[in-house]
Amino acid sequence: MSADLAGGAAGAPGAGADPARAAGYLEHPPRMGFFTDTSVCIGCKACEVACKEWNAVPEDGLLLTGMSYDNTQGLGASTWRHVAFIEKPADEAGDLRWLMSSDVCKHCTEAACLDVCPTGALMRTEFGTVVVQEDVCNGCGYCIPACPFGVIDQRRDDGRAWKCTLCYDRIGDGLEPACAKACPTDSIQFGPVDELRERAQLRVAELHDAGTEGARLYGADPADGVGGTGAFFLLLDEPEVYGLPPDPVVTTRDLPRIWRHVGVAAAGLAAAGLAACLGRRA
Repeated sequence: MSADLAGGAAGAPGAGADPARAAGYLEHPPRMGFFTDTSVCIGCKACEVACKEWNAVPEDGLLLTGMSYDNTQGLGASTWRHVAFIEKPADEAGDLRWLMSSDVCKHCTEAACLDVCPTGALMRTEFGTVVVQEDVCNGCGYCIPACPFGVIDQRRDDGRAWKCTLCYDRIGDGLEPACAKACPTDSIQFGPVDELRERAQLRVAELHDAGTEGARLYGADPADGVGGTGAFFLLLDEPEVYGLPPDPVVTTRDLPRIWRHVGVAAAGLAAAGLAACLGRRA
């Protein structure tokens, strides 16, 4: 495993740690990320369009099911931003409540995708984000089941893995990611992660004071199962309602223990084999 992959679970930086520093960037900019406030998302999908246009993400078709206005269905190799439309009964009379949320790669502090990538195609940047280098990816697909959020996917034409880069090229030039720039309601906010977390806490308190008791943060806790995420959300209902795992855990957290057990077992087998050979000679 290279130094750039040390931000994953096997070389986890730990809760609240600096993932860029753990990856070897001793001097680097602040960790950058997204705070998505779903309470002001209007479902316009401007973020989806801007992401595709800036990153030259190919069209992946519009799936019109007749059951929902959500015509992209989920994140994938050719959908790096996905605006979910959740229609949920708001009361016993069956009146519908609409929840909307723009989903994206979480850029985890402890990123399992980094741990399992055999080529170094997945790397941690100096901004603490996680990107795929498409010219290095060999299409093995190990990163896909490793992601606890089901974000990463392969394109059928070349088999390589693709996902949100948090517009690495733009933020390197001091620009906002395309999706945040295009968002008309500031539902998607971009900036230093520490500042965004403070802003998010204030927003939750504001909503609670206004009577929206279900408002909560998702992914903002550095003590969660992935060490906190670089892209976190203000939700108005349980994470499962939005299709998010309630308690995500870095999928490679047990690798060190597993390899230790494998080493002990291998040593035991070697010792037994040696003893058997010596016994035959005697």
